[in-house]
Amino acid sequence: MKARIGYIVRVLLAVIGLATAGVAHGQINTDQVMRIGRNTLYFEDYLLSIQYFNQVISVKPQLAQPYFYRAVAKLNLEDYAGAYSDAGEAIERNPFITDAYEVRGVAAQNMGRFEDAIADYDRALAMLPENRGIMFNKAIAQEELKDYDGARETLKKLIERYPSFENAYLGRARLSIAEGDTTAALGDIDRAIEINKNAMNAYIMRADLAIARDTLLEGALEDMNEAIRLQPHFTGLFINRAYIRYKLDDYFGAMADFDYAIQLEPNNTVAIFNRGLLRAETRDDNKAIEDFSRVLKLNPNDYKALYNRAMLYRQIGSLKEAIADLDRVIEAFPDFAAAYFVRFDCKRLAGDRSAEADYNKSLTLAKKRVHRSPLDGTPYAAPTDDEVALDEHNSDTQEEITRRFTSLTTIEDNTTDTREYNSKDIRGKVQDRNVAVAIEPIFVVTFYDDPTELKPGGDYVREVDDINSTRILRSPLRVTNREPSMTDDETTRRHFSSVDYYNSYLASHAPRTIDYFGRAMDLMTLRDYAAAITDFDRCVEMSPDFALGYFMRAIARYKLSTLDEVNPAQDVANGGGNLHLDDRRATVRAIVDDLDTTLKLSPQMSIAHFNKGVVLLEADDLTGALAAFGKAIELKPDFGEAFYNRGYVYFLLGNRDAGAADLSKAGELGVVSSYNLLKRMNK
Repeated sequence: MKARIGYIVRVLLAVIGLATAGVAHGQINTDQVMRIGRNTLYFEDYLLSIQYFNQVISVKPQLAQPYFYRAVAKLNLEDYAGAYSDAGEAIERNPFITDAYEVRGVAAQNMGRFEDAIADYDRALAMLPENRGIMFNKAIAQEELKDYDGARETLKKLIERYPSFENAYLGRARLSIAEGDTTAALGDIDRAIEINKNAMNAYIMRADLAIARDTLLEGALEDMNEAIRLQPHFTGLFINRAYIRYKLDDYFGAMADFDYAIQLEPNNTVAIFNRGLLRAETRDDNKAIEDFSRVLKLNPNDYKALYNRAMLYRQIGSLKEAIADLDRVIEAFPDFAAAYFVRFDCKRLAGDRSAEADYNKSLTLAKKRVHRSPLDGTPYAAPTDDEVALDEHNSDTQEEITRRFTSLTTIEDNTTDTREYNSKDIRGKVQDRNVAVAIEPIFVVTFYDDPTELKPGGDYVREVDDINSTRILRSPLRVTNREPSMTDDETTRRHFSSVDYYNSYLASHAPRTIDYFGRAMDLMTLRDYAAAITDFDRCVEMSPDFALGYFMRAIARYKLSTLDEVNPAQDVANGGGNLHLDDRRATVRAIVDDLDTTLKLSPQMSIAHFNKGVVLLEADDLTGALAAFGKAIELKPDFGEAFYNRGYVYFLLGNRDAGAADLSKAGELGVVSSYNLLKRMNK
């Protein structure tokens, strides 16, 4: 549904013609900062624009405009809850900002809160009764509520006022499809194309109708070709064209489209699954197994992939693997007759005398209807006695369920207006970037950091600032969780030279805590964590109240344990080899103990709580991690990385609302990956 709303709404980058009241200058020049923020918003630098609006809000929280513009940025980043909240703040401060009602309505509509969306659209229409976009969005929201009469009336007014607005005809076509009148729908689609030969969504809708009815596929192929011409980088179009080509017996064309779709989106499980089916049909069994295995790596509970891989395993004689896959399918779908029969055949071929039980079970189920449920990961839910009887509306025959397991899949709701962004990483719709989901890493004290536009400087820690102010170390310290790689030979030589200096100095002078600490920091830079731990041990022995010594020893232990897990053959100080479970638990305890000691000595060090949360999260102590990230946020309310990780934990615990709220806040505070994770978790 969210993808569908995406093409309906063209978010308000050009609405920024609101009257600007003169404001006095505060600690910053708010007029100038607002202007820069609006410019960055116009150029789609959404994350950077949010940072500018944050500055204005911090100085002039009574202003409506920065909340409104921040809402627009968040809406483009698909942070719908954040956009809804900010638009509400803008309305609270100035109830006459019409566009704020539209933004809040769009956000509500994307969250499935259609009544709220319609209420906001009505408020906006009271001030702008002929606004084309608002009328259109309202009609779609009414359709989603199945208020077909209301939606048709809104669309009627829209078409009367704007007879050349092709999307109004497409909206009415969607309404006709929902009501089962495909003839009327085709008439409106044809009218939209007549108005605009480049109406991509019209071609897609007409092709989708042909696919659904399995008729006029040659015309559907022409429509899909035209849609691809208009939008050549949309994966779903190639998947659906491949399906049409398959139905027209053009196997080579279908395979080429699936291959290209996977090039565009390497983790698109629909394209990979479909290619696997096509390979299986052309007897390319091993490559088909590779495709189904790839799908299962991305989604371990894709039962369609499991069933089809089992069929291929049986085909090539890998009976043990086939039975293992079928066990999982039957566990999820205990009334699936074909799965029992295939497992019977595998067991029979393997000489298993229990095979007859599966054969009898398949015969018993052969004429029984199966409760309909998704095949891609949602567990089977058998109907209870008080549910309605199974019929054609809520169940499948055994033949139908088998066909569902072994049929190509198409992409629904292709009518999405997508755009490509080729600028810097933090620009454009960063939520669409195909990146691996990972938590924000630990914070370290180091000699180097990796500044970005959103975070040009390191974080502040009082103990680090105290050491830097003495200028006693050979280089100033920085605090970051984006430690750059050491790729400069000259830099490496400089730190080896510094270690030699400390060796010579400590050999000829009375040792001081800061000397061991300085050498340990050089060793950390050179990735000699075991030697660094030895020096940090000396630091805390000589100065038991040296908080930074415990903090850095925790980091060194963490880095060493991570290195040991990544490279089991690494000869490390704790004995070499990969960490066994007991060793890992002991390492976690040692790291947490050091961080706890740090916090006893420096209770306000928020990054110590953050690091503790990361360590506990990686040890699967979700409750402890949640508490640690919460404490970090309590101490540092603008700690974006802590909001991000806490949001991640909330999602792991199943608390989607709290997770979404934290990710929204993290994005607002400049954590780029928040919007990507937020989009994935909201699917």
